[in-house]
Amino acid sequence: MYIPELYKNENQEEIQKFIHDNGFAILVNQTNGKLWATHIPLVLEEKDGKQILAGHVSKLNPQGESFKTNDDVLAIFSGAHTYISSSWYDHENVPTWNYLAVHVYGKVTVLNHEETVNSLKKLVDKYEVVSENPVRVEDFSEKTMREARGIIGFTIEITSIEAVKKMSQNRDAKNYQNIIQELEKTKDNQAIAVAEEMKKCPR
Repeated sequence: MYIPELYKNENQEEIQKFIHDNGFAILVNQTNGKLWATHIPLVLEEKDGKQILAGHVSKLNPQGESFKTNDDVLAIFSGAHTYISSSWYDHENVPTWNYLAVHVYGKVTVLNHEETVNSLKKLVDKYEVVSENPVRVEDFSEKTMREARGIIGFTIEITSIEAVKKMSQNRDAKNYQNIIQELEKTKDNQAIAVAEEMKKCPR
């Protein structure tokens, strides 16, 4: 991913939190000789002292079968993003787009059935923690758990991470604050989320 130096995010703690908070990713690889992408939740975990990603795809998805012959994958995590109008500046310039994104490159390993079920438990527990009546994989009936036979579980050993945080860092303090104020006026959830991120950036 092309990232100008000004917009590179190399804060590992911040990147890990971003992946945790924006876990619905796009998994990309070469499948049957062409680029293939699947939208799936991925969970950041620690294994043997290293950070990995864990997830699963349907056995009907050709991407899962391709893991056996090509283990290179890219996971794309997207965060808040919004259009920035140049009418908000005190000078003439071009409009742009502010956004947050993380690209994770790695090597995929297919899990056995028991490992896949354990991975499902962690995934469900992560998102059920906010439920009033949380469900647990351990409590599912044998009939329901048969559905786990229809998926391919996997982990991704992370080889590199690229993170971009484009939040108008190239603007002076006055125009930076103008952008935040204009974003907040839009009442748009994405725009307001970007404004909140901009407030966190040191100026």
